[in-house]
Amino acid sequence: MVELDQIDRNILKHLQTNGRLTNAELATLVSVSPATCHRRTQRLFDEGFIKCVSAQVSPSKVNRGALVVVGVVLDRSTPESFGEFEAATTKLPFILDCHLVAGDFDYFLKIRVRDIADFNRLHGEQLIALPGVRQTRTFFVMKEVIDNAPLEF
Repeated sequence: MVELDQIDRNILKHLQTNGRLTNAELATLVSVSPATCHRRTQRLFDEGFIKCVSAQVSPSKVNRGALVVVGVVLDRSTPESFGEFEAATTKLPFILDCHLVAGDFDYFLKIRVRDIADFNRLHGEQLIALPGVRQTRTFFVMKEVIDNAPLEF
């Protein structure tokens, strides 16, 4: 693993907070020349430290204000059943995150919907029809305390 120095760490910290910084602004914040900042930032992209730079859309502004976490239990715990389930979830645009977990569930899904009625429709028509689903347990998020916090390292 490549060791990051303090300048690299500062570049990552600032870009996590504001991905719209210009190279000149970022260079000033991390106290290096713009050319050095550009080389280092490009290296962080090239070496996979930065996956992408994207905008966070406000869910309420696009009528997706309800956040739902769904625990899923599959009927079998085999690589094939996991693969089928995972492939199917990637085709559903309302699933924001899908995580294989240890414990009482096989997967946790993070889903954004308009409201409870919207989720009820999606659950009945699409979620329980996913391959291998034996059981789901739904958690409606009442308040988002921390969401997409910057990664500390």
